[in-house]
Amino acid sequence: QVQLVESGGGLVQAGGSLRLSCVGSGGSFRIMGWYRQAPGKQRELVATIDSSDVRNYADAVKGRIAISRDYAKKTVDVQMDRLTSEDTAVYYCYAKRIITDKDYWGQGTQVTVSS
Repeated sequence: QVQLVESGGGLVQAGGSLRLSCVGSGGSFRIMGWYRQAPGKQRELVATIDSSDVRNYADAVKGRIAISRDYAKKTVDVQMDRLTSEDTAVYYCYAKRIITDKDYWGQGTQVTVSS
């Protein structure tokens, strides 16, 4: 059974930094990454990284966020800097499994940026 478990969310002041971590289990993943959902909005891409280390960033976070992955440990981390109130959201770990291409989601971790 595939599981994605996030950690690292919390409250941070505007201009501050946070690092989110996610560990996967129960399978191997072609793509891992992060999405977020703010109140009243649809879930949106933050960043993904595939098995060739190709990174994809949303325009809203480019230059402020760096995604990294440890294939052996099945983890994906995102370092977020210069946070603003616009970054306040629930952040979800995402993974696409190899072979089946099925998508999986974590439970989400809240990030709140105070101005």
